[in-house]
Amino acid sequence: MFLKPDYNLKSIYEINLEELEKSGIKAMLFDLDSTLMGSKTGCYTEKTLDWLKKVQSKFFTAIISNNHNQEYIKKVSAITPFPILFEAKKPNTQPAKDFLKKYSINPKEAVFVGDRPLTDILCGKLLGCKTILVDSITADKEAKIVRFVRKLERCSIRK
Repeated sequence: MFLKPDYNLKSIYEINLEELEKSGIKAMLFDLDSTLMGSKTGCYTEKTLDWLKKVQSKFFTAIISNNHNQEYIKKVSAITPFPILFEAKKPNTQPAKDFLKKYSINPKEAVFVGDRPLTDILCGKLLGCKTILVDSITADKEAKIVRFVRKLERCSIRK
């Protein structure tokens, strides 16, 4: 199976917010680990927080994460000023569909941003959202084996 994200960018900071806004996007849905923060760090960088403030000024902003660690969920929830769906079971769409319905979000007016083609991008596509694939926010610090697995996973992407 091949996936084709609508956008394939190096990082979240390359996302053109004005272009998305002009195209009718009203909501930005993000994966958490490796997309908005280093995997399992439970904290945002100042750069990411500043960027997220711009995002929030233009779009409904939310996180859809597969993470299920209760301590981690509490930690991230305490520092995140917008809705989060944990235990999303991506690429399964039912939890995300229920979440979008709760917040009256039309998937056609949303973009799903993540670092994993087979969970984030597939889930976004199945929901009917536009999708943006980004590299890990900590790509320069990841172990070689992690980078290798990411490269393999990206073989599922049609350029």
